Amino acid sequence: MIEPAILAAIRARLDRAQAVGDLRYRPFVVAGVPAGLIDDARADRLAGFGPNLFIVQADAVMLADRLADESSRSSALRDVALALRAEGALPAWRDEIYAVATEFGAPTLARLERGAARYFGIRTWAAHVNGVVGRDAAHMWFARRSPAKAVDPGLLDNLVGGGIAANLSVEQTVIKEAWEEAGIDAALARRARPTGIVHVTRPMFDGLQRETVFVHDLSLPEAFVPHNQDGEAVEHRLVGLADAARLVAYEGGPDEVTIDASAVVLDYLLRHRSVSNV
Repeated sequence: MIEPAILAAIRARLDRAQAVGDLRYRPFVVAGVPAGLIDDARADRLAGFGPNLFIVQADAVMLADRLADESSRSSALRDVALALRAEGALPAWRDEIYAVATEFGAPTLARLERGAARYFGIRTWAAHVNGVVGRDAAHMWFARRSPAKAVDPGLLDNLVGGGIAANLSVEQTVIKEAWEEAGIDAALARRARPTGIVHVTRPMFDGLQRETVFVHDLSLPEAFVPHNQDGEAVEHRLVGLADAARLVAYEGGPDEVTIDASAVVLDYLLRHRSVSNV
């Protein structure tokens, strides 16, 4: 069982990471509906693009009404993102497109480069997989992110995790990421069991992350050894649940776990009653 002190340390770490401090955010309004959150400094920069693109007010940043359909909004946001990238404001550029929508599966208001999502504070969606081993699922795989990654370089992560690009389903993302990140074939990846969601909201170097993570558990054969296919993971580690809890409670240094993965692992520990007095 995981001691209450470890659980408290995990929760305190997640709270610290998600604190917004003195930052103030304004709704980013697209087609009349709030679709994101933008801090004051970024709102001021967007005002510089002029009212044909953004109407910047004290209480909101609105995409101009003249951009009346998904295609025109997407084209305008692409040009803005390219300009911001040229300025160095979007260092996590991915050449991958996200849908801007109020809810997962809701009508797409616009499409936006993944690396610009946090700048506008749009809601994003991801799929993560706890890769667990053993009859009682008492061991869990972690992956170490490449030091070349723009976000959380070198930190430990869930065995499988990735953002859901426009036009991909949750299941398609799980299958895609399972192969790319751990060499898990489609037949095995399809056995990943959806278990719920966790939400992460945190200020980052390129804006505000507002992500909903679809959590999955996947029971892996004891003989399975992950093999990364896309260069985004450089190491894998299998640990018991007590050690997994200590890892996600740890802050700083090479064995820190990403905030996203920490929330996913905590969810697993709570669901499996691995924490004392829960």
